[in-house]
Amino acid sequence: MSIQSVASRSRQVDPALALPIQYRTLSYQISESKAQDFDKYINVKDAATKEFSELEWHTISTDEALRRLTTSATEGLSEEQIGRRIKEYGRNAPSPPKSRVIQTWFGYFFYGFGPVLLVGGILPPAVANLALAIVLFAVFLLQAAFNGFQDWSSSRVMSSIKNMLPEDCLAIRNNAQVSIPASELVPGDIIYIKAGNKIPADVRFIRVSSDAKVDRSILTGESVPLSAAKDSTDENYLETKCIGMQGTHCVSGSCTGLVVATGDRTVFNRIANLTQEPKSKLSTLEREVLNFVIVICSIMFVAIPIVLLAWGLWLRKDHPDYISVPTLIVSIVSVAIAFIPEGLPIALTAGLTITANLMRRNMVLCKSLKTVETLGAVSVICSDKTGTLTENRMTVTDFTIGTHSITADKAKAQNELDDSANPNPNPANDGIVLTVVGQLRAIASLCNAAEFDAATADKPIEKRRIFGDATDQAILRFSERLGSVRAMRDSWKKTYELAFNSKNKYMIRTFTLASIDCLRDTLPEREASSFGSGDILLTIKGAPDVLMNRCSHLANDDDDDKARFDNLKNSYSSRGKRCILLARKVIRQSDLPFDPSTSQFEDAVLNHAQTDLTLIPDVVRTLRGAGIRIFMVTGDFALTALAIARDAGIVFSPSSLVDDVSALDREKLSKSSPSTSTIVISGPELPSLGEGQWKALTLYDEIVFARTTPEQKLRIVREFQQDNIVAMTAADIGIALGSGSDMAIEASDMVLLDSFSSIVEAVQYGRVVFDNMKKVICYLLPAGSFSEFWPVITSVLFGLPQILSSFLMIIICCLTDCAAATVMSYEKPETDILLRRPRNPKKDGLVNWQLLLHAYGSVGILQTVASFFASFWYLQRNGIPFIPDEVEKDYYVEKLNIASSIYFVDLVVMQWFNLFAVRTRRLSIFQHPPAFNKATRNLYIYPAILFALFMAILWLYIPQLHPILGTLPISTSHGRRQHSNHQMSTSIVAALPKWPC
Repeated sequence: MSIQSVASRSRQVDPALALPIQYRTLSYQISESKAQDFDKYINVKDAATKEFSELEWHTISTDEALRRLTTSATEGLSEEQIGRRIKEYGRNAPSPPKSRVIQTWFGYFFYGFGPVLLVGGILPPAVANLALAIVLFAVFLLQAAFNGFQDWSSSRVMSSIKNMLPEDCLAIRNNAQVSIPASELVPGDIIYIKAGNKIPADVRFIRVSSDAKVDRSILTGESVPLSAAKDSTDENYLETKCIGMQGTHCVSGSCTGLVVATGDRTVFNRIANLTQEPKSKLSTLEREVLNFVIVICSIMFVAIPIVLLAWGLWLRKDHPDYISVPTLIVSIVSVAIAFIPEGLPIALTAGLTITANLMRRNMVLCKSLKTVETLGAVSVICSDKTGTLTENRMTVTDFTIGTHSITADKAKAQNELDDSANPNPNPANDGIVLTVVGQLRAIASLCNAAEFDAATADKPIEKRRIFGDATDQAILRFSERLGSVRAMRDSWKKTYELAFNSKNKYMIRTFTLASIDCLRDTLPEREASSFGSGDILLTIKGAPDVLMNRCSHLANDDDDDKARFDNLKNSYSSRGKRCILLARKVIRQSDLPFDPSTSQFEDAVLNHAQTDLTLIPDVVRTLRGAGIRIFMVTGDFALTALAIARDAGIVFSPSSLVDDVSALDREKLSKSSPSTSTIVISGPELPSLGEGQWKALTLYDEIVFARTTPEQKLRIVREFQQDNIVAMTAADIGIALGSGSDMAIEASDMVLLDSFSSIVEAVQYGRVVFDNMKKVICYLLPAGSFSEFWPVITSVLFGLPQILSSFLMIIICCLTDCAAATVMSYEKPETDILLRRPRNPKKDGLVNWQLLLHAYGSVGILQTVASFFASFWYLQRNGIPFIPDEVEKDYYVEKLNIASSIYFVDLVVMQWFNLFAVRTRRLSIFQHPPAFNKATRNLYIYPAILFALFMAILWLYIPQLHPILGTLPISTSHGRRQHSNHQMSTSIVAALPKWPC
């Protein structure tokens, strides 16, 4: 049995989405390793992380790099050096992926029960055995087809990657410039790169022009080009600007580069290979299925030696003519076939597919079947706030300028009064509105990446569509209420932009004056009158804790009281409001003489931005009831995050009972739960936590992680994964919202198409699918394993007639029982499904001793005894004793075939009632009826029963099949006598108690 990925069969994966996921993960891991003692990190299992962490090409000087590669920046490599290095390093091209066709196809056929089915098909050439062999081979091929179907995917990143690499490049070799195929580059080559070129290999820049910029979006997913640099700017090889990576674009300027890596050693090809590597870690479902296969095969391999010992020590000596060696081999294979529920792989896979389709109807998209069940075992959900716990829609409600705090509605009203020539002006308020509020409106319009959709320009401001993130949308709407954003932007010409990112936590835009129309609305009169045509207006927007220390004074010239400002920020945050700081600075032309397209301009702007700025719940409750801890992981301030967590129902404790990092004892390793249940911890505090503190942190029931970076989010997930099943991107199961970014969706295992509330359905179906798999196994084992095993073993050991033919065994497993087992996937959740604690995968297995006791020791024994009784009673009534001695052969065969049909029908009919008995794990048929109640009904059960009846008629009552299959119909008179037996046995089956399995 195999449960593999079925993700993305109908689409081609865009490398621009697949590569950045691996790139960012690798970059975070490298940064993490740099922050630790390298001796501790040397045993890291991720070879790529270890290798990139050890690289020094970006930290050494250019002269040292040239020396190490024995090359010259002016002369390049010699022909002799090139020949040696081509032999050593090979071509500068990605190696073709390892061909695992034989291994893959071998796994399709021989994984799980495949080998037993194949061996069972190789039987002596009797007519009945031939029919059995055909059926076994059909099941063998069908199982392989299911495994192949699950593993097939049209996502082929490598096929697209080759088209992203350049074909030719300009290099220096033998003191001459030559154009060579990019595939012939070797480490040590000196190459020229100009605007528009793709970088053909990993290079260390040794010369760069002032305006050189590189677009790394194919690797990072970030569209803003980075300036190239000659010297190192970061210890992380993947983040420094002095390294040009293969596949990236030079968008402006020119560079000279020293090739330091080619072929599979480049960052581009290493990450491309990582996207193709299969995950070695088994999912919880794969582990459960593997454990079940081991249990069944273990029991089977115990029974086979018993047969061999009985034959070798007893039957061969005392009854030499009873079982020959060929017959012994057939008997052993029959024992194996009898004990294996051959229909189980088909039923489980079909059930998972059905569940995945049901989840899609509930707006939950599963990209892999194996993740369906994993979500049912989730005990921790790490959730972002924006767009998940909240609606990802913000509105500006209050703002503060100097010592004046004003609501957005009041500012709008005051602005409208001013426009209508307010006859009773208030000098204080009007002064603020006419000057500083106008300046705030200007910065809000200019330092903003959001844009109005022109198609909705005629609609009210609240209903206009805006392209941009939620924060920018709110600020843009606020600015538009106070005046025209378009008019403001038309008055200024943008010269530079640094986009907001989670590491800097701010964005920068610079402008030169395009029109004087809005100059006095943007700057106070003193600065406006002196603003020259070549001067620069620097605007910045971001996190107050990052920008506040860069500000030198307030916009309305109030005293610079930063303590009062911090108190105000905390007050806003404690009410769940996000705080954004807007600031500006006028830079004179003489202080910034560089061209805006150069890297010197960018460096100067960033330097000026350092100083002298002018400051301008139901979903969660349900999941908690299901025993799942939900933690908020956000970039907001601690007080803001705590307020939102309270509103969402994540935190219930009052502020006085909320712990902080000081509650985590560095020295003491705690294994007991903390005295309080809630803790708020900020990102900057995480790197200093020791192992004992992390262990204590994971014991809290309510946790809010504030001011976290993407790297820290990855660390949080890893710490909780040690003892929990974690749901979050990059965790045991990655979950993304359908409204999220393409890369987030590509990296996830499950997508919530509607909203975060869909996760309740996802968790519910995750638990349902585990329940249903237990029901399927509990349903199939009594008839498909136990009741088929005893006819074979009693025939081999005691000389009784094999009362059930091997062919009818396969019909039960693959047809009559398999159909009914499959429709159990349509069972509605039991009422207590979201009131249980999450199952512990280490303790609550798919198959445990309670299930085996119920299937074998209870239902299995009942069905076996009842079927033996009916079949041997029929033989006894027709003159064939329990152990036949002198009976005419043809007569004996005829009656034995009828008895086999009786045994078969007995099992089929009793399984109908067993189906009703096991369709619920904890509730009775009266509490969870299969019909008449829409919340619990499963009408597919009845067609499955009719299908089983049709199969019995097909194989037993068509005369043309009798001589081929060795089957015969049951007489009507015996059927009437059997009816009372069925009533008794099936009533007992239906009335069996619910075992806690």
